[in-house]
Amino acid sequence: MKELYKDKFTSVDDIQQRFEAAQYICSEQIATCVYIAHNLQKPVMVEGPAGVGKTELAKTTAQILDVPLVRLQCYEGLDESKALYEWKYAKQLLYTQLLKDKLSELLEGATGLEQSMERIHSHDDLFFSEAFLEPRPLYKALHEELGCVLLIDEVDKSDPEFEAFLLEVLSEFQVTIPELGTIKAKIKPLVFLTSNNSRELSDALKRRCLHLYVPYPDEKLESRILTSRVPELSDTLRKEVVSFVQQVRELDLKKVPSISETIDWAKTLLLLHSEQLEPGMVKQTLNVLLKFETDIDAMGDHLRTFINKAHKRSGR
Repeated sequence: MKELYKDKFTSVDDIQQRFEAAQYICSEQIATCVYIAHNLQKPVMVEGPAGVGKTELAKTTAQILDVPLVRLQCYEGLDESKALYEWKYAKQLLYTQLLKDKLSELLEGATGLEQSMERIHSHDDLFFSEAFLEPRPLYKALHEELGCVLLIDEVDKSDPEFEAFLLEVLSEFQVTIPELGTIKAKIKPLVFLTSNNSRELSDALKRRCLHLYVPYPDEKLESRILTSRVPELSDTLRKEVVSFVQQVRELDLKKVPSISETIDWAKTLLLLHSEQLEPGMVKQTLNVLLKFETDIDAMGDHLRTFINKAHKRSGR
């Protein structure tokens, strides 16, 4: 099996710099994990709350390596046929009809059942061949000529039975199709599995992966992310936004705002020509930052306190 990714990343610093150039600001921990995964060719299990950049990590890695991103979105009821391959039944039926039409021509001159069967067996059986196979994400990933990044997204939403199927793929990067035999990866894909911890994953699956937990960013990292993603935002307003969001995350909320909500809120304030956080504007736009009415209501007693602290943090 070829190693497409060898020497693509030269160091942890190299990864951080190239990710930052691609507008993905990552911590040293994330960069180190990607560096190890790339060199040891190990899958990465990326866990953490929704919206902290788990899926974006795989997308950015594919972009930097200049290889396709093959994404498998997991859900309850996902099975092998939806993830690996399906047969093109309509095309197989047409092939069967064609065989019927050609059968008399094929058996012309044959005498007896044995000779007829020999005539049939002398021709290739195309019915179960790749010509009639509909490739799904895992099959595509194993067949990418130049390699790829395989993203198995929200694996915790799949059933335990599907987890068991993944073990063969992640152990040997090969799958067994009864009609075709064992298919091995042409080039070993770089694999990211993401999980929001909605259920406990098996020890067998975790054992095959490097573990990476992506938490909510601290104030310094979140400020760098906003600088990269919303460069038009003034330094003062950026500091206020980050300070406000960091305080909001300390509350007991149904849905804590993630970095994606912080970016959306910053863009909203920019769109509305805000130069600083003001109670009226913050109250009007809280629905961008918070996704439940109960969380918005819970902010009522804290709004002015958080804004005043954000003003002090920005030096106003």
